[in-house]
Amino acid sequence: MSTIRRIAVLTSGGDAPGMNAAVRAVVRTSIHYNIEVFAVYRGYQGLIENDIVPFDARSVSQILQRGGTVIKTARSKEFMTKEGRQKAYEHLKQHEIDALVVIGGDGTFTGANILYKEFNFPIIGLPGTIDNDLFGTDYTIGFDTATNTVIEAVDKIRDTALSHNRLFFIEVMGRDSGFIAVTAGLASGALAIVVPEQEMTVEELTNRIIKAKDNRKTASIVIVAEGGKNGNAEVLSKKVLAQLPGYEARVTILGHIQRGGSPSTFDRNLASRLGVVAVESLLEGKKDCMVGMINNRIVHTGFETAISDKLKMDLDVLRVADILST
Repeated sequence: MSTIRRIAVLTSGGDAPGMNAAVRAVVRTSIHYNIEVFAVYRGYQGLIENDIVPFDARSVSQILQRGGTVIKTARSKEFMTKEGRQKAYEHLKQHEIDALVVIGGDGTFTGANILYKEFNFPIIGLPGTIDNDLFGTDYTIGFDTATNTVIEAVDKIRDTALSHNRLFFIEVMGRDSGFIAVTAGLASGALAIVVPEQEMTVEELTNRIIKAKDNRKTASIVIVAEGGKNGNAEVLSKKVLAQLPGYEARVTILGHIQRGGSPSTFDRNLASRLGVVAVESLLEGKKDCMVGMINNRIVHTGFETAISDKLKMDLDVLRVADILST
């Protein structure tokens, strides 16, 4: 076991439901192993500004069920500079912190990897992002909750669509990744799912809408990832309607509602398990890697691999969704 006496934890980048559960797990596991634990407020920016506070078991009471992150998050341009990272490292040493747990996505892990390389400082990462796009884990913390939020919204929008025999374009988050769109699209019975990973032409989408009407489908939902190749939902709807005179459509952008809310049972449990392993991994001497779960087994993946390889979408899900949307 390593001689780690003090551990700090931070959340960085976009917030994700389950981050609080992960923070709680890191704090209480550290205490279990008689390690002092500190929380860094506002991510890497908090490290630079020395916003570092000692935590105890009661500091994380009643946060398991809360969305967002109680220790706040931020995107730090200063941390992208060598001078900023030097300040961050000096503040870690000032508090005699021996290791760091970071919770976030690819930007968070990019910063952690550079900090490790520059100062040989032990860092373990937890995958906290609703996008589910990190290699080395089947699911990221927050993804399950985000898709459930989308499903709930789509189900309500469908009530209106059916009442008015209307076509809806619903935009979900996913600038570079269509995991939310595909998962929610299949589960909500969407007519079409538009994602960055697979191009769907305007003509293909238009023909699908016409076919649905010919099959007496009275209302249709098109799920659009914000990073679709033919533009966002607003742009795509205009292109489609230009080819469908007489059709009426509405656009709904779900936006940041997908980030918030109480985390699902799955996300709470995933975050809790990974948080415990993160601390134990540091004690075993592991560093510069992300803790994830594949086939319900804990795995460690180097930061560089987790960032660069990206989790590949199973496009067969789109095929299944197409068959069932008829």
